[in-house]
Amino acid sequence: MNKFIKMIIVTSALLVSLCAVSAEKVTVFAAASLTNAMQDIGALYKTEHPDSNILFSFASSSVLARQIEQGAPVDIFMSADQKWMDYLINEELANNKETLLKNALVLIAPIDSKLNNVVIDRNTDWQTILPANEKMAVGDPDHVPAGLYAKESLTHLGVFKQLEPQLARASNVRDALMLVERDETALGIVYSTDAKVSQKVKVIGEFPVESFEAIEYPISRLTDSNDAKAFYQFLKSSQATAIFKQYGFVTQ
Repeated sequence: MNKFIKMIIVTSALLVSLCAVSAEKVTVFAAASLTNAMQDIGALYKTEHPDSNILFSFASSSVLARQIEQGAPVDIFMSADQKWMDYLINEELANNKETLLKNALVLIAPIDSKLNNVVIDRNTDWQTILPANEKMAVGDPDHVPAGLYAKESLTHLGVFKQLEPQLARASNVRDALMLVERDETALGIVYSTDAKVSQKVKVIGEFPVESFEAIEYPISRLTDSNDAKAFYQFLKSSQATAIFKQYGFVTQ
């Protein structure tokens, strides 16, 4: 009987311990362009909260929103545009949002490209910059936020239909960056923060801010978990803000 009681006590203690660990898990879905910054913030949070367990999933905001719609268990969602966050709110899958960050849209080329200092406006000679046999990497303009911004800007400049056949559509902005890094495309359109984390590309031009809707990153907490609440607040702290700024994001 004593052995049996001891076994129950040990088993109960293990279950309590496992529950405590499980209670610390916080699942964060974040736009691909946030990868480096969020990983650094997660690492910093871990040093201050050793028992925490922050799990990140990075992809296009559209892909993440669809996964949430399909029932993926998520505590916090941070999108690269307002559209997909509003979609979840309209579907009653998110209750609120706050805009934390802003970004810029830039034209990049491989680091050894001869192109430099391209002025992007309605007079830009795209035939010279992007010959007919070359491609330009973008997030898929049908659903990827970076691609949607690129399409909006190119349309405003009157060249989207001209350049559309030369677009290499990527599943997210980091994949578009990778195509340029590998010299698989001559040019790419990404966020300025993506270009900043790569040593294999260079920024050769910046798209005029009036040519596309402001690039904003809204965030929403989707559960009432105390651990999710704590990490959500940390993402708005001065410590997290400093890391976002380090990667080139403009903070609110």
